[in-house]
Amino acid sequence: MRGDTIVAVATAAGRSAIAVVRVSGRDAIEISRRVAHPAGAWPPRARHAVRCGIHDVDDPATPIDDGLVTVFPAPHSYTGETVVEFSVHGGAYVPAAVMAALVRAGARPAEPGEFTERAVLAGKLDLIRAEAIGDLIDARTRAMHRTALRQLSGALSRRLDALRASVIEIEALLAYDVDFPGEDDGELPRRRVLDACDTTIASLDALLATAPAAELARDGVTVVLAGPPNAGKSSLLNALVGESRVIVSDSPGTTRDAVDVLLEHDPWPLRLVDTAGLREGADPVERLGIEVSARWLSRADVVVACAETPQSLADTVVAIARLSAAPIVRVLTKIDVAPDAGRSVKTTGALAVSAARGTGLSALLAEITTAALTVAAPPDAASPVITRARHREALERARGELIEFRAAWSAGALPAPVAGVHVRAAIAALDALIGTVDVDDVLARVFSTFCVGK
Repeated sequence: MRGDTIVAVATAAGRSAIAVVRVSGRDAIEISRRVAHPAGAWPPRARHAVRCGIHDVDDPATPIDDGLVTVFPAPHSYTGETVVEFSVHGGAYVPAAVMAALVRAGARPAEPGEFTERAVLAGKLDLIRAEAIGDLIDARTRAMHRTALRQLSGALSRRLDALRASVIEIEALLAYDVDFPGEDDGELPRRRVLDACDTTIASLDALLATAPAAELARDGVTVVLAGPPNAGKSSLLNALVGESRVIVSDSPGTTRDAVDVLLEHDPWPLRLVDTAGLREGADPVERLGIEVSARWLSRADVVVACAETPQSLADTVVAIARLSAAPIVRVLTKIDVAPDAGRSVKTTGALAVSAARGTGLSALLAEITTAALTVAAPPDAASPVITRARHREALERARGELIEFRAAWSAGALPAPVAGVHVRAAIAALDALIGTVDVDDVLARVFSTFCVGK
């Protein structure tokens, strides 16, 4: 634990009713007393807000603000240290002035995520739950919000603890074989170790398989709207999101670049992507847009093929199939100006929609959802998922070490103490993931993405 005292504005910048300035560290009360003068005795009772005048330590006669001060004595605080929180008026100037006064009084500006880092070092949180706080702050969708709350509850931590215990069990079996050969039930059966190893590897595989679900919760299912120019793709995207996000024009080739919008939806959010029209003979600038469309189609989860006529739709589906392996939802657009589109639905298997009238949009969303579920199953609310690249890297490293151990143990190529090095390396990988060891570079990676004041 660092011995200095840190300070930061814990609320977002901008015009607001209140802002919170947070001080944490051994000297938090002493530093705060230099700038805050409560109406009653100092310090106020623990976790009891008291009104105070706030002044600069160098100019006590000039007030900065009139606010509230609350003390959270160690160890019963978020960081495990003594914490003082100032609730002051919001805006740009007042919170910055209060923080500057506290810095002049002896505090140091906090680094990004330093409050949560101190909570981890004090044992208030494990590293996985600390990351969940960052995910909760950054959540843009309901799915990511639900995932972050599940991580914060400790679901993933408990799963990882169980995995670590199972690897330690393998190590214990090896230790018994080394230290007590031939005792009790005789020599340790190699099959018993292999079975324990296989069970643990299967559990690692199951957890690694959840990584795509976390990506979908965060970024959404990529749904690309593709078709010829002037097929109504931009109008359709605007109608689906309920606002004008893309320029719409009767002139072909208006969309020159891809525009993506994240749409809240269940069970997964939808990342709708409007692309340049697919056609031959485009001008050089439009061809660049078509190349971007092709790249989006190559990584699409679902493609919505848009066209005005059945023949154009058939040609569009053929063109899309050359560029994408994703499921295709066929849509006949502009049925408000194409009266024969409704009769064509039965023969083409397409949906008939009108962005102008809102006709068929609910059916289209339902069809997109069905197609998306062929890509990824609905999220399991009871199961934790791995949400970060760091999680995947550590689990893959642990799995690789166990695979190496299994091969050596199965072949009898190495004595138990030597083969066990792989098991110990797998435990070390899980230790770094959970945060049971003090790894400075791991902490730096985790908290560098946090906002200041958290």
